[in-house]
Amino acid sequence: MASLPWLEPSVHQFQRLLQSGRMPHAVLVAVDTGLGARALLEALAASALCTALTPVGACGQCKSCQLFNAGNHPDFYPIEADGNQIKVDQIRSLIGKLATTAQQGGKRLAVIYGAERMNHAAANALLKTLEEPGEQTLILLHTNTPAQLLPTLKSRCQKLAFQAPDNRQIATWLSAQQLATDAMWALPIAGGPLKLADYLHNNYITVLEQFRVDWLSSLSTGHLCASLKDIREEQITDALKVLYVVLMDEVRRLSGINALAAAKVAGLSGEIMAVCHTLTTMPSVNYLALCHRIVSSYQGLKAE
Repeated sequence: MASLPWLEPSVHQFQRLLQSGRMPHAVLVAVDTGLGARALLEALAASALCTALTPVGACGQCKSCQLFNAGNHPDFYPIEADGNQIKVDQIRSLIGKLATTAQQGGKRLAVIYGAERMNHAAANALLKTLEEPGEQTLILLHTNTPAQLLPTLKSRCQKLAFQAPDNRQIATWLSAQQLATDAMWALPIAGGPLKLADYLHNNYITVLEQFRVDWLSSLSTGHLCASLKDIREEQITDALKVLYVVLMDEVRRLSGINALAAAKVAGLSGEIMAVCHTLTTMPSVNYLALCHRIVSSYQGLKAE
């Protein structure tokens, strides 16, 4: 975790629980994917399964570590969304596996990535297992959005402490990776420094920069740019997130000038972000109609 310094305190807390023998049966890991959640969860899982744990984590040499690093540890059960949801059949299958004897004689460990994506039936199926998971069983529940988890699920887990890095820390990290810090404006679109680094490495940042130019032009003229009408379906969410960033910049500009106008623009930006959230679970939206309406509404605000 040295390459992602903001994760180190969480790793250290987990290590202390392991070494003290006070590890709970379920741990909630509320860390955004863009901040390195997957790397963190893999490090935690490796440590929990390691049979020769060191003060800094998994040894990397024991049979359990070798199996884990090869991606075929028989007592490790990762669960991810099937499409947009984690379904009840996936959880029932997991419960069955956790009820068996550990093949390596140690822990049985499940990681549920994006636990907020469990549908209602899946979440309810998991509840009893969280209450009575069995000996030597550890379940790591990962979530990007803890508020979307059932309170009954959260109450049965111990939350792993985590402090998200601030923009200064992220800019310092980007500099250490020899990446341009002037792309920090795109951090809300990337969702975290790791994805932003990917954007810089693969030059996707230039696509986002063009979206920003096009949105500024569209809002200024009141006419949606032709390039924004013809973007690929997989880029719709990013285009809308860029619009959100542009609108929030305008909110900050207006705040000290016209509080009422700032509030109205903030309302438009909130609507855009709500659509982005909807697209994560129901990828269907009349993109062009939405864009035309936002541009028209913005023009209406300018005319007031």
